[in-house]
Amino acid sequence: MKLSLSQRLMVGWLALALVAALLVDLLAPVLTPFLAAAVLAYVLQPPVDRLARRMPRALAVVLVELMAMAAVLGVVLLIVPVISRELPVLREQIPVLAMRLNEHLAPWLAQYGIEVKLDIASIKAFVVKYFDSSGDDWLAALLSSARIGGSFLLAIVGNAVLVPVATFYLLLDWHDLLLRMRRMVPPRHRDAVFGFLHECDEVLGQYLRGQVLVMLILAGYYTVALALAGFDLALPVGVFTGLAIFIPYLGFGLGAVLALLAGVLQYASLYGVGVVAVVYGAGQVVESFFLTPRLVGERIGLHPLAVIFVLLAFGHLFGFVGVLLALPAGALVLVALRRLRTGYVASRLYQG
Repeated sequence: MKLSLSQRLMVGWLALALVAALLVDLLAPVLTPFLAAAVLAYVLQPPVDRLARRMPRALAVVLVELMAMAAVLGVVLLIVPVISRELPVLREQIPVLAMRLNEHLAPWLAQYGIEVKLDIASIKAFVVKYFDSSGDDWLAALLSSARIGGSFLLAIVGNAVLVPVATFYLLLDWHDLLLRMRRMVPPRHRDAVFGFLHECDEVLGQYLRGQVLVMLILAGYYTVALALAGFDLALPVGVFTGLAIFIPYLGFGLGAVLALLAGVLQYASLYGVGVVAVVYGAGQVVESFFLTPRLVGERIGLHPLAVIFVLLAFGHLFGFVGVLLALPAGALVLVALRRLRTGYVASRLYQG
């Protein structure tokens, strides 16, 4: 059977897509930092273009990259005052909390036939061993871990250097790269391809703006709510939780754990646990069922139910990475489905 021209083209494109998928699978560890750099370059390209109108593009790229790294470092350093303040208190409070559990919880559980008695001496020995260690001990443990997992540590350091360097060169040559890629598209398909890519660019821009708005709202909410509850570390914990929401589930979980530690150690009672449960439970409900569907989903054209479905589906198929990429990938799929629907409605199959 002889294939028509359109069928041969389809087979050729499918074969090319299969080869590309196999190459991506084989070279995944090598491609990962370059893909991360490409995503960062896409996000940072608009401010670079604005600065490049007033200064050389290379200088604009350096300034924007430095500001981005400073912002990431600032978010990371939000945890430092929390940990530095909580560790000494944690060292003092763990034996006290264990004694209180023995005094109050053990008798209550004994009524139901559950015998629980904590070994206070062992707990104190554990605290002295792991929380009174000097800086030299921690450094020795860190170096030992580095020797055991040297290749893993080397990969992390290598990517930490490679990603900014690759991002720099991508931003520097961004428009030239786009021009070369556009020239690779056959002239007869350029209008359709460029129109599709332009729509994808608009949708992703809307997604990023909506996500930033959600992060800022939640950072303000958690900070104010914890401050009203009397938490001493309300500002760093609240801001970190709000900004870390960009990483679904994990960001919220880290913020909740930090807030729970802060509450338990500051109040040494169930008040801190109750406040964290109420504040973070309400925040998660508002973020999942109102802020993300309304400020992110509606901006990219996804119905709130579609946002929830996309998050669950991508999380089930691809795990944590799928959850992280669910909404932007869902937005691109939505653009493709719109194009397919338009073609279907205009086709002979639909019109009869």
